[in-house]
Amino acid sequence: MNPYDYAPVTEEVIEELARIVGERFVLTDAEKLEPYSHDEVAGEEYARMPEVVVKPRTAQEVAEIVKLANRRRIPVTPRGAGSGLSGGAVPVHRGMVLSTERMNEILEIDEANMMVVVEPGVVTNDINEELAPLGLFYAGYPMSVETCYIGGNAAENAGGGNAINSGVTERYVLGLQVVMPTGEVVELGGKRVKDVTGYNLLKLMVGSEGTLGIITRITLKLLPLPRAQVALLVLFADTPSAIAIVPTIMTQGGVIPAAVEFMDQLSVRVTCEYLNEQLPYEQAGAMLLIEVDGSEEERVQRDYDTIGELCLQNGALEVYVADNRTTRERLWRIRRNIAEAFKVVSPHQSIEDIVVPTASIPDIMPELDRIAQQYGVQMPCYGHAGDGNLHATVVKDPDDSMDEWHEKLPRVLADLYCVVKELGGTISGEHGIGSKRKAFMSLVASEAELELMRKIKRALDPNNILNPGKIFDL
Repeated sequence: MNPYDYAPVTEEVIEELARIVGERFVLTDAEKLEPYSHDEVAGEEYARMPEVVVKPRTAQEVAEIVKLANRRRIPVTPRGAGSGLSGGAVPVHRGMVLSTERMNEILEIDEANMMVVVEPGVVTNDINEELAPLGLFYAGYPMSVETCYIGGNAAENAGGGNAINSGVTERYVLGLQVVMPTGEVVELGGKRVKDVTGYNLLKLMVGSEGTLGIITRITLKLLPLPRAQVALLVLFADTPSAIAIVPTIMTQGGVIPAAVEFMDQLSVRVTCEYLNEQLPYEQAGAMLLIEVDGSEEERVQRDYDTIGELCLQNGALEVYVADNRTTRERLWRIRRNIAEAFKVVSPHQSIEDIVVPTASIPDIMPELDRIAQQYGVQMPCYGHAGDGNLHATVVKDPDDSMDEWHEKLPRVLADLYCVVKELGGTISGEHGIGSKRKAFMSLVASEAELELMRKIKRALDPNNILNPGKIFDL
């Protein structure tokens, strides 16, 4: 029985969609629908086939589609590039997938205000490609920068390797055009650095995972492009030594790096084999990839010298310096491809997104080892150690059957999330809740907090048609 009493997508609805966007931008063929049935979460159980995919070009077309969905009581799932890791763009109640892939223009580069106005379907990396010749950049981009869309980044409030210094997406979103769940087009924020006029609806939309509105235009704050960048690859004998140095760099060293990325030996080894790359991982139990940037080369050199000396004084085996674009990109390419490398090793895995207070990072690592041993799984760990956001990845034992894996994984995750909660953390730092983590929300959020979220959802989306089945159930 359909818990929300949704209506099916009929031929009449398909004809109405074709009148709105054009027949060629309405997909109904099963083969063409399949890519829109999943995101990057591994496992068929997380996938769901839409009844139709519609590709609008303008905000007005988005509004007409949403109004049609409301009249007909048909669920609408907004979708960007589908690069997410929470099931957020998966149509769990079928209905329509609304793809923003045609809304892909950089509308304005405003140098005077240091802002850029973009449509949601712009690939995030393309923004910085356009800005680089002007000496500007958008600092909030995530690790999947070459594949993700900026609209999805805003909807998920995505983070990345530079969040320790630069912050996450919401710091840079100053304006949004949003189609509300009942079809109204609203303008929130603008080219204003300061704005306390009424409720902060702009921040409410950023990170709402497409459940409260569909983003159709974004105004982003820009920063001057750093003139100097240096990456350090620091080798440690074991994970505790690598993790323990992270808060020390900022407290004793007085330096806040642009990025501090942690990689355990298993992650580095598997990824180097996947990329046919060479790193001296055999002698190291763990590595840190630390990046320092700034406007003055002398200051950047002082900072990375300070960091290198602190690491060596606290047990580092070796510090390698990458002071040009080619060598830095070589190191970052390894870090960015860890998730892809493990997909080759085992398609059955769960990439987690836990986050704890920075000072609690050393405390979480032995717990990961305990959980892995207790349940008989591998749990390679990598991620943004500088801000406490780690991607502990639960990987299926090849000897386990699929039934054993499906029975074991929820217990592993519940144990992991409870430990994270006890350390003052939570279950997602940048990937979002979506449908993948929805069942675990009650472990980290009180019933009062969840009910407050439900009240907001009911008020803005009375028919519950916009991305239903994500974050929580009504």
